[in-house]
Amino acid sequence: MPIDASVALAAGPRSREITWTPKDVQLYHLGIGAGIPATDPDELRYTLESRLHVLPGFATVAGGGSPGVIRGLSMPGIDVDLAGVLHGGQSLTLHRPIPVRGTATATSRITAVYDKGTAAVLVLRTDVADADGPLWTDEARIFVRGEGGWGGDRGPSARSEPPTGDPDRTVERPVREDQALLYRLSGDCNPLHADPGFAALAGFDRPVLHGLCTYGMTLKAVVDTLLDGDVTRVRAYTTRFAGVVYPGETLRVRMWRAGGAVRVEVDAVERGGAPVLVDTVVRHT
Repeated sequence: MPIDASVALAAGPRSREITWTPKDVQLYHLGIGAGIPATDPDELRYTLESRLHVLPGFATVAGGGSPGVIRGLSMPGIDVDLAGVLHGGQSLTLHRPIPVRGTATATSRITAVYDKGTAAVLVLRTDVADADGPLWTDEARIFVRGEGGWGGDRGPSARSEPPTGDPDRTVERPVREDQALLYRLSGDCNPLHADPGFAALAGFDRPVLHGLCTYGMTLKAVVDTLLDGDVTRVRAYTTRFAGVVYPGETLRVRMWRAGGAVRVEVDAVERGGAPVLVDTVVRHT
């Protein structure tokens, strides 16, 4: 069996050193659509080194190299075809604000393997700490088509009740035609996001946007719209990827205030409101 759950779960954690600079932060911000209008003081906090702050979504690319999904596929007990892999969900917990420059140790391990019948779901947890202590913890949920059915634990349901009532705010964010080509320079070079031939093998008409790019664009929309542009207010952020986004489309981001959290739903305008992100929550101070 390409996925051996017992081996994956028994494997020890893998650690690596990661470093980042203000240029890495700026590139990530540009990759999720920051900098428009280019002279807007609010946007300069994402693009100008003298005013730079770090959107917490940067944690998903800090240090460059392989993204969480690819790292998960390289863990012991995992041997699957990349064309059958999708990013199912992402969670991020911030222990303190991310500095604009840093060196840290990232420690990853598979913490769960679920049997969904027609697919498997891997949960890859990564803890990141620097010399001053913990920085963030993230979990990538990796959906592998055709690899279930061995009779394992199905795992918890990831679905929650959708928000009710009219959203407190709704904004639309355009996805540029070259968005995926720019975003992949932050480290996720999966050909699904650039190569039409590979996208066809994976069952798509054309390359799709990185789910983590949509994830970052959505968090930026929430911070800029409901959190006064203050990235340090974000404490945790989780989502489930419900559908793909194609470069050139428009994201509609609907937001509901819920005490110390914001519930979010994201859909693709041009495809009749096709769901993109669901079960999405940004927890904040």
